[in-house]
Amino acid sequence: MEKQFFVYIMANKHNTTVYVGVTSDLVKRAYEHKSKQVKGFTQRYNVDKLVYYEPCSDSLSAIAREKQLKAGSRKRKNDLINSMNPEWRDLYDDIV
Repeated sequence: MEKQFFVYIMANKHNTTVYVGVTSDLVKRAYEHKSKQVKGFTQRYNVDKLVYYEPCSDSLSAIAREKQLKAGSRKRKNDLINSMNPEWRDLYDDIV
């Protein structure tokens, strides 16, 4: 069975800060952010709400997509989130 990869975007409570990441276990990684197990940016800025994710076929395409999103403007990230999740609700309960 092939491993699935995801590119995801997390936001803080007021949607003023976003974080783009990549993982092969979306449920586990989102939980780590939510429970503040991830030291650094997401912990410092209380980024704990999963607002966007997309599956990728392999690790290389996931990393390339992550880099593309990180290089893009905040407006492009907002537009992407709004296309899937216009209310910016936490999608974590949808994936567990």
